[in-house]
Amino acid sequence: MKILLTAINAKYIHSNLAVYSLRAYAAQYLKTEQPVEVEIGEYTINNRVDDILEGIYKAKPDVLCFSCYIWNISYVTELAREYHKLCPRVPIWAGGPEVSYETETFLREHPEVTGVMLGEGEQTFLELCNYYAGEGAGLFAIDGIAYRAVNQNSLAAGERSPVVNENFFAAEERSLAPEKIFFTAERKPIDMDRIPFCYDSVEDFRNRIIYYESSRGCPFRCSYCLSSVEKQLRFRSLSLVKKELLFFMEKEVPQVKFVDRTFNCRHEHAIGIWRFIREHDNGITNFHFEISADLLTAEEIRLLQQMRPGLVQLEIGVQSTNAATIAEIHRTMQLDRLEEVVKEIQKGHNIHEHLDLIAGLPFEDYDTFAKSFDEIYAWKPNQLQLGFLKVLKGSYMYEHAAEYGIVYHSGPPYEVLRTRWLDFSEMIKLRQLEEMLEVYYNSGQYEVTMKILETQYESAFAMYQQLGEFYEERGYFSMSHSRLRRSEILLEFAEGAAPQALPVLKESLIYDLYARENLKSRPAWAADMAEWKEMTRRYCKNKKQSHVERFSYRFPAGEVRTIAKLPEREKEMQYVLFDYAKRDPLNRQAFSQYIKKESGGTDCQRIM
Repeated sequence: MKILLTAINAKYIHSNLAVYSLRAYAAQYLKTEQPVEVEIGEYTINNRVDDILEGIYKAKPDVLCFSCYIWNISYVTELAREYHKLCPRVPIWAGGPEVSYETETFLREHPEVTGVMLGEGEQTFLELCNYYAGEGAGLFAIDGIAYRAVNQNSLAAGERSPVVNENFFAAEERSLAPEKIFFTAERKPIDMDRIPFCYDSVEDFRNRIIYYESSRGCPFRCSYCLSSVEKQLRFRSLSLVKKELLFFMEKEVPQVKFVDRTFNCRHEHAIGIWRFIREHDNGITNFHFEISADLLTAEEIRLLQQMRPGLVQLEIGVQSTNAATIAEIHRTMQLDRLEEVVKEIQKGHNIHEHLDLIAGLPFEDYDTFAKSFDEIYAWKPNQLQLGFLKVLKGSYMYEHAAEYGIVYHSGPPYEVLRTRWLDFSEMIKLRQLEEMLEVYYNSGQYEVTMKILETQYESAFAMYQQLGEFYEERGYFSMSHSRLRRSEILLEFAEGAAPQALPVLKESLIYDLYARENLKSRPAWAADMAEWKEMTRRYCKNKKQSHVERFSYRFPAGEVRTIAKLPEREKEMQYVLFDYAKRDPLNRQAFSQYIKKESGGTDCQRIM
């Protein structure tokens, strides 16, 4: 018997922890007379539905299971519907956060689906394997599922139902109800040490992000997050975690992303893992953690500052700086301490910081969100992610959406359209700002230029908002742009918004462009490189892996987070050598240094 676990990921580089964990658990604990083969089929949302359907059909499963999330649920429901037409006798099961809430509605709307595994799935899946192998008392004895039972009396003579055919109907229902949705008892949380390591049979890690969990649950109860409904916070033993992380490092996995909701909520657990990865660093693997920064201790900060640059990246959810909003979403956060920790970590120049804000939360209007944005932007994280509230089924926010006047998309990802405090026109402006932030800040491709442009504005929020309005007026949002074209658009914007900064911005953009790559096409406004060809011959020994550029301005050197004022033109030309063989592990920019024309020496000052 074959059971197929189907995962449809957002990107090829992603892996699906859920299906690997289910398979590993079943492989270790399954004891049946009939052999049960559990196979994984991984696809992405970039695959055509017909191609996925073909793959599933060729796998010839006896039972088909889908892992369901907001990014793939539309694919899952279409595939389930079409596959059921082809193989109506194959049971179809769904699991995951997108079907674990409002489950009865999901089953009513999708009659081709046999049932749903609710919440945590390892033990539930094991017992389903037993059931389909012909063992166990029946589905009613499996905790943590909802399933469709068909009234036997409603079937035509000789007809077989593709879903469970159980006669649990009351006598008065037997002639009336063709089917009924049954919910079994709630599944108790599993001991995490019972879950086997699920990646040891995976062969190709070179181009994949590996998702890993060392804990489940969260001590906090933020109203927008599904972790708030988790009943119990549990941890995997440090001895097991260390053994498994060592496996990733030996395999030279490029990135391991911890899915723990608040990784550092237990000091001994967090610092034990951080010490281990520092001591066993292979120089390649990066580890991503979602933390609550205000909980970090002085000991943890010192340890983090000792890490190899690029070994660790931290995602820190701020969401808002508005006190009323923070209180209403039940978020526990000491904002002053959080700011202090963010800036303290930055002193090590070795850790990528990713900070999050959410638009559309209760009591956050346009002006208070602008204030939140400016306050967090001023901290200068490596990335500032502006997200929009997703009203997730099962969350507190979902239950209280009407109270907050929240209107959101009916389909996934259920993003907010308006609230009592933000109307749709304001939401449109925030989405424009968000795109500009992604292009010109989070990409890291215009680092110097944006810091210079900021000197012409009292508010970073206003700068990105005006840039977004400029894009809309020119129709640029509907077009695809190269990196060089994005630079040209920024100069067009500056001509009207900050003409006094235009000479500096023209040169800073050249710097930014060459800091990322040795351009094949030179910007139209750049000077002729023939004017310093002797400098190029002298310093560019590795040809395409280096480049010399001339500037009229000396941009600040070192780990500069902000530029206080518009740079002034230098008396002498400044020359910068970009070395593409050496790159900053945090932002992937080329190593760059000022070089002196006269002696051929360097002053060894790193730029930005």
